[in-house]
Amino acid sequence: MQQRGRRLMRKSARDGLFYLGSLIKSMTMSPLSTGRKLGIAVRVAGRQVRKTRTFGAVMQAGRMTAARWGRELGQLWLEVTGFVFLALAAIGGLAFWREWARHGGRGRLVLAAVFAILFGWFGVSSFWRVGKQR
Repeated sequence: MQQRGRRLMRKSARDGLFYLGSLIKSMTMSPLSTGRKLGIAVRVAGRQVRKTRTFGAVMQAGRMTAARWGRELGQLWLEVTGFVFLALAAIGGLAFWREWARHGGRGRLVLAAVFAILFGWFGVSSFWRVGKQR
């Protein structure tokens, strides 16, 4: 729509509305939902907050705390699994002793011995790894 004077002139739907005789351009905005507007506002506010020193300090503290907790939880995991493996090795040792006292077959005796030795090694090596991390 083109008209003379200070009236509106639209060149295309994409260009928006121009006031003839002035440099002011008025763009038509598409209607946005309230949720979309809030999302845009939160994004802009988040960008502004990320520029502050306080946010940087809080993020650094969070990273340091998470790293420390991660090391401690890893150490705790090794200690717990070491204990479980040593407990299973003790059960295997008791089975070995029972088979030895009964004079049972060699197959069960060897199986119980290998089980006890293997799980004992897993438990001891787990505690050694904890000692190396300290």
